[in-house]
Amino acid sequence: MTDKHLTQTRFDSFALDQRIIDGLDEAGFTRCTPIQEQTLPIALSGRDVAGQAQTGTGKTAAFLIVLMQRLLTNPAPAPAQIARPRALILAPTRELAVQIHRDTELLAKHTGLRIAVVYGGAGYQEQRDRVAGGVDILIGTPGRLIDYFKQKVFDLQAIEAVVLDEADRMFDLGFIKDIRFLLRRMPPPENRQGLLFSATLSYRVTELAYEHMNHPQLVKIETETITADRVRQCCYMTSNEEKIALLLGLVRGWDDARIMVFVNTKREADRVWGFLQGNGINTAVLSGDVPQKKRLKLLKDFTEGKLPVLVGTDVAARGLHIPDVTHVVNYDLPEDPEDYVHRIGRTARAGAAGDAIGFVCETYAFCLPDIEAFIGAKIPVEPVDPALLAEVNPRSRMRPDREDRCEARPARPPRGGSGGAGAGRGERRPRAGGERRSPTRSPSRSEAQSRADSKETQADTPVAAPRRQPEIAALTDPAAMTAAPLFSGPARGAPRAESGTSEIPTGEPKKRRRRRRSKKPDADGANPATSSPAPEPVD
Repeated sequence: MTDKHLTQTRFDSFALDQRIIDGLDEAGFTRCTPIQEQTLPIALSGRDVAGQAQTGTGKTAAFLIVLMQRLLTNPAPAPAQIARPRALILAPTRELAVQIHRDTELLAKHTGLRIAVVYGGAGYQEQRDRVAGGVDILIGTPGRLIDYFKQKVFDLQAIEAVVLDEADRMFDLGFIKDIRFLLRRMPPPENRQGLLFSATLSYRVTELAYEHMNHPQLVKIETETITADRVRQCCYMTSNEEKIALLLGLVRGWDDARIMVFVNTKREADRVWGFLQGNGINTAVLSGDVPQKKRLKLLKDFTEGKLPVLVGTDVAARGLHIPDVTHVVNYDLPEDPEDYVHRIGRTARAGAAGDAIGFVCETYAFCLPDIEAFIGAKIPVEPVDPALLAEVNPRSRMRPDREDRCEARPARPPRGGSGGAGAGRGERRPRAGGERRSPTRSPSRSEAQSRADSKETQADTPVAAPRRQPEIAALTDPAAMTAAPLFSGPARGAPRAESGTSEIPTGEPKKRRRRRRSKKPDADGANPATSSPAPEPVD
């Protein structure tokens, strides 16, 4: 690793609190990266900033220094009955939130600031109690933050600074409504500082910045290429059937490598893991189906070098700083060219070098021209040497254990919120076969009843009066009784009919039958030919 990515500007050249300088020195940070050199003078003066730079260039440290300096300079507000954080950092993924929290604790070691992180999938009550006890810097994902906010665990009235990290990913994951929900409950942009950072600043991200920030200063670190300069890129033209064999051959040829393999779907991630693990290569999967605690443990093991290969979806493509990743393999080319930039940005971080290999297969070959147009460069194509294709036994594939994957669950509603109890009962009592009750069943029953009523009306077509008139005639006119359909005996479960009592037509609703039985039978008008014989008494 070299220090060519650093500038000559030192952190101690800024008017920073000595406690921040001490934290930077212990972390080994002495000189600024380009994004830090251009961002800090603007942000430390109190202005809003929207920054764009390549991944792995120190954007996290840039906004953490600004937050800590602002909180240490301004006096803390008086304690309130509800927790009131002074700074909020929003991250699109759980792993990125955990990483920001780890970096914050490192740099804020000597400041005494209270820090908390909240994210879904683990530690619900523990995180809730931590926030309720009071924090200065709150880091989290939008869903869990809004959950606690609606429970009144904390409010946003004392927010002095807010950070949106990987803002473009917020749009990709559909979090933009949640982001707006939180921003609109903070003090107005004139009374707080806003910082927005991303590796790519799209038009929609810029629009968000100008809508919810106070005239932000745009900072872009221009480079000759969008991708990191020290990433060696190449691709292989391969068929779908040869991808596993090629991957195994490449991985076996890399000595002392730390490899990240990216796929587009969770199912394919399990498949690739199964073949690698089944052929003697220790591998882990990082996807949305893996429980959160296991995901964090896998990331830790991979970072510490205990796992040589990590297979992941785009969950692992944004914002994660994993040192010493030597190779990134795009087993599936991403359909979004920006995702390609973020994926290969997992290597060649902080001045290091790395290799990025792409498989141009039959399914995703159409993505290559868009990627090359986006990065502004042609990716060299390497020939597929038959010696690179490993022998693969189709039966060598392993299957993940059921406990290693978590079932998809509905979002947990806020405590005390409407619909929580009902939703819980509905989930605890699924219908047979695992199918849930369809919302269209009630109308179906209504249609069935309408058809039954229609048939009943058709049976009584000789009478033009309402449907009750033939039933009255059946009780008074013997001719009508012989024409109307009658029960030949009492219905199952019905009371025993006495001698001389007329039965009710089959189309009569149950409620109407009970009303008819409550009337006193007319013995004089009974018809012995159609009346049911009275049962003999049982001794």
